[in-house]
Amino acid sequence: MRLHRKCWTLCTISIIVICFKTKDITRSEHQQTQMGDGEAIPTRLMINTSNKANRKNVLPRFEHSVEGWKNNASLVIKIRKDILRFLDAERDISVVKSSLKPGDIIHYVLDRRRTLNISHNLHRLLPEVSPMKNKRFSTCAVVGNSGILLGSGCGKEIDSHEFIIRCNLAPLVEYANDVGLKSDFVTMNPSVVQRAFGSLRNETDREKFVNRLTVLNDSVLWIPAFMVKGGEKYVEYVNELILKNRLNIQTAYPSLRLIHAVRGYWLTNKIYIKRPSTGLLMYTLATRFCDEIHLYGYWPFPKDSKGTPVKYHYYDNLKYRYFSNAGPHRMPLEFKTLKSLHDKGALKLTTGKCVKQKDMEPNQRQGMYTFSQTFQPFFMVIEGTPHFHLNQLDQGIIRRNQK
Repeated sequence: MRLHRKCWTLCTISIIVICFKTKDITRSEHQQTQMGDGEAIPTRLMINTSNKANRKNVLPRFEHSVEGWKNNASLVIKIRKDILRFLDAERDISVVKSSLKPGDIIHYVLDRRRTLNISHNLHRLLPEVSPMKNKRFSTCAVVGNSGILLGSGCGKEIDSHEFIIRCNLAPLVEYANDVGLKSDFVTMNPSVVQRAFGSLRNETDREKFVNRLTVLNDSVLWIPAFMVKGGEKYVEYVNELILKNRLNIQTAYPSLRLIHAVRGYWLTNKIYIKRPSTGLLMYTLATRFCDEIHLYGYWPFPKDSKGTPVKYHYYDNLKYRYFSNAGPHRMPLEFKTLKSLHDKGALKLTTGKCVKQKDMEPNQRQGMYTFSQTFQPFFMVIEGTPHFHLNQLDQGIIRRNQK
């Protein structure tokens, strides 16, 4: 009898612990989503816990040259076709005006228990047709925000591409030599309004924000407004300012199925991510309309190959735990994946100085840092990821307001 009672007690305790950990991870992911891609959550590291020394002072060893890199056109086409089985970026890049009405209620993509009422301002800014409809570009640059860009001198090279995608409304003018000035497609998480523009509380912040949008000059401003509750007031502030100032930009709001469809593609390829980062998401979308993709500002490590600290963002002092196990992103794993695609010619991953080959001395041609076998122990795959069906993603998300 006593043994039976002990078994029940142990089972009860185990269930409570599992429930607590699950709730804690869910809450962490929700908080991370509200803060955007760039807030740190203190959690255990996703590395081999038996080697605790590696957690603080590990440095990568990189030996790589981009000399001789060639675009593998056939592989690019194959990847495009494979991704089209899950999503069509031309369509899913934005909800269009005809699909919603003011007053419609939608469920947030990552928090289905909560809903958003479609405002008149948001509906006015929905595009009539996809801003990427029938678009095709020979070369595209997708620019991340890692501090690895500082001192790179990549500005002119980035601006030379036919189509340029940038993330989270990052500042350009002060860093033009390293990041360039041109933009064609710019993402903006609602959290950016709070973090970089003081929540638009006063006239100074609002003027700063309007000035930043003004220089976009007919670019697409991509706002993930339907992901999770918490940023709706910032989205509405932004919409009001765009309409009030008649800004010359194209607004886009990603479809309700996009994030799950992108994740589905990578899971099928055994890349076990909870949720793609903005950088991986933009690369995935770019495959639809870019024949050659160049990535800049992707670097998910706190130090470079020489041990020099690398800022998470090139423009601020935000901290991030790249190997966090509870956050929504798996940035080192994503980087490993992109490096593999670079090696195969599917994309070009630039993580060092942008110097023309003819201007480089022989001993300078190791200036590009990319992934090597040294970092293999850090990329641990979480198995047992639940399966889902893409045809279930849209069910029950939208319902008309009958009032």
